[in-house]
Amino acid sequence: MLLVLVGSAEEANAAPGMPGVICAPPGGDPATGVAGFTAAQLANAAAIVAAGAEVGAPPRAQVIAVATSMQEASLSIYANSTVPESMVVRHERVGSDHDSVGLFQQRASWGTVQERMDPRTSARLFYERLLATPGWESMPLTEAAQSVQVSALPDAYARWEEPANAVVGSAAGVVCTGAPGSGVLAPNPQAQIVIDRAMGQQGQPYVWAGGNADGPTMGGFDCSGLMVYAFAGIGVGVPHQTQAIWAAFQPAITDPAQIQPGDMVLFSSNGRPNGIHHVGLYLGDGRMVHAPETGDVVKVADDIWNAPYWKREFIGAVRAGVPTP
Repeated sequence: MLLVLVGSAEEANAAPGMPGVICAPPGGDPATGVAGFTAAQLANAAAIVAAGAEVGAPPRAQVIAVATSMQEASLSIYANSTVPESMVVRHERVGSDHDSVGLFQQRASWGTVQERMDPRTSARLFYERLLATPGWESMPLTEAAQSVQVSALPDAYARWEEPANAVVGSAAGVVCTGAPGSGVLAPNPQAQIVIDRAMGQQGQPYVWAGGNADGPTMGGFDCSGLMVYAFAGIGVGVPHQTQAIWAAFQPAITDPAQIQPGDMVLFSSNGRPNGIHHVGLYLGDGRMVHAPETGDVVKVADDIWNAPYWKREFIGAVRAGVPTP
């Protein structure tokens, strides 16, 4: 059984969650499934995720696909009363929108009725178009979904990002517990807001001097610009320069065991403040989200306490506006 902890399909947009964090909140009971989602809906979500894995679509693409189906068809296989052939194919609901059928409400130009109503095949059709869209990786979910669906209501996809993150994280066995190998769940709400904002920018290109309190600028973020944006979510101003960040939020925390999710970890080329050249946002369990360098994108670095480069360059961490729980 695919374990997901969200509210009902109709209320999932109001459920507390973690935009950009692909993991399932803790506390679910795999024996009873998920309140508000039927077994059929969860099976369809699992089919979408499995199809993504089969075609090599990364987790972010799987989130986009699941969120799209949530909006278009409530994760249900639709027949169409105006398409007689669809009525004799296995289905769960009946609609009448043009000639649209299936989990993604795909029209006749997408393929045969049988193809569009088969969960895995229809998902593969979606991934084929998504992965062929230039720059989809750095698009907000709404833009990426819209690039495939060309919907009359493109902003409607946004409300499904959190439950879709939970579905895909659950399919991968990732639960937001804060334990080693888990997803991200900060010890206090302020830190969680900061983490959510930074993680939601995964895939944005590195751009020197890029980023401000409102989001990417000049097409992306640099490492300190990502911090400026993340902490703006809790009303904390962060300097757009790594050495200034170090100076602004003293005293520093130099013991990795004392660093908490939501702290900024800094790295120096010479072990001194005047050599500080990089900053990332700590996620716990030796992980940080950061904007690495030109040619790369905002992403998560794993096991920084054991990776030779990060271990050698680490000078300390600072805490900005996130009180110790």
